[in-house]
Amino acid sequence: MKMNKLTTWIIVAMLAGIAVGYVCHALAPDAAAAKEIAGYFSIFTDIFLRLIKMIIAPLVFGTLVAGLAGMGDAKAVGRIGAKALGWFVSASLCSLLIGLTMANLLRPGDSVGVPLPDAGTVTNLKTAALNLKDFITHVFPRSIFESMANNEILQILIFALFFGVALGKLQDRNAKSLLKTTEEMVHVMLQVTDYVMRFAPIGVFAAVAAVITTQGLGILLVYGRYMGSFYLALATLWLVVISAGYFVLGKDVFRLLKLVRGPMLLGFSTASSESAYPKLMEQLEKFGVKDRVTGFVLPLGYSFNLDGSMMYTTFAALFISQAYNIPMSLGQQVTMLLVLMVSSKGIAGVPRASLVVVAAVLPMFGLPEAGLLLVLGVDHFLDMGRTVTNILGNAIATAVVAKWENAIDPVSDELAESEEVLPLPQDIDIAVA
Repeated sequence: MKMNKLTTWIIVAMLAGIAVGYVCHALAPDAAAAKEIAGYFSIFTDIFLRLIKMIIAPLVFGTLVAGLAGMGDAKAVGRIGAKALGWFVSASLCSLLIGLTMANLLRPGDSVGVPLPDAGTVTNLKTAALNLKDFITHVFPRSIFESMANNEILQILIFALFFGVALGKLQDRNAKSLLKTTEEMVHVMLQVTDYVMRFAPIGVFAAVAAVITTQGLGILLVYGRYMGSFYLALATLWLVVISAGYFVLGKDVFRLLKLVRGPMLLGFSTASSESAYPKLMEQLEKFGVKDRVTGFVLPLGYSFNLDGSMMYTTFAALFISQAYNIPMSLGQQVTMLLVLMVSSKGIAGVPRASLVVVAAVLPMFGLPEAGLLLVLGVDHFLDMGRTVTNILGNAIATAVVAKWENAIDPVSDELAESEEVLPLPQDIDIAVA
């Protein structure tokens, strides 16, 4: 399989980051010095992630509005949204169940090789930020400019939903020029995305070097069983998600996997789903998914379809239960699964979201919140796996919904493998499947 240049450079950057980080960790006289060195690496990572965040709001808004205006029918929006949410809920339940099952089978917390924190120790995670009532009201923006400034994808989606449908209704009369301007803005933002992604290897190198400098490779051995069990659970989830995609897409699912390997690798190495968003959107276009579906389903998935993160919540909770030797009955585990199913829908935009969800749920079942301190040291490495799984799940979900909507146009292999940004159609297809 021939990999494109960006993917190759990202792999090289990851390997270089591991090597440089290991050397810096070995030469640093103490933990404070290692942290200071890592801070210099983090400058480049922060710059790259800022560049990514710079383009997300206009890219999401432009593609959403152009796609929704092209649908020309509010019923089509509702139909596509219902199909997407149906897939998201099913995937969420599946993710939680796999996490619960694998944690019970592998029992990674039975022989924890590190001292347990005192059960009353405080983690300082802001669990108050996780509140379903507040999350529901937070979804609706007070100002689109505030939402764009804060990169609130779900709030941008709500505004774009109203704006796009209204634009579609008026495009034949008063708003044709505005629609054309929006389409042209998408062209420009995709080209800007191409420029920004050229800095990806630098951001990847710095991100990996920083975490290895502070943590070292030795921590991977200490938590080897826990991390190995978690990644085995992720592999199981991958198998289920890809199989579900194969059921709908057939052999095309493997072509999709080939196309999204670059965004997945980028997300894995930076542990940031946002870093992969623009490239993932571009690769879905190369797969043939129409912009009206990608622009609507993908932002929705970034808020509601976090397969890897959701699986981790059950896995981590049961790990803590096992580590402290606090048995949980099957009924308690199923109840916890249902609680996590609801509470995890408020995690979008919360820093260290998966840990915050677990910290909020643990006291409900008599489990010490301090157990999270056991995994904080390796959480970045676990977050890498969670992130790449979230990206895979959203890629397949978007392609599946597009297939159900007959909204996939075949793209030639030459164009799909091209490094160039594909040109968007001059006229959005307003035919509703």
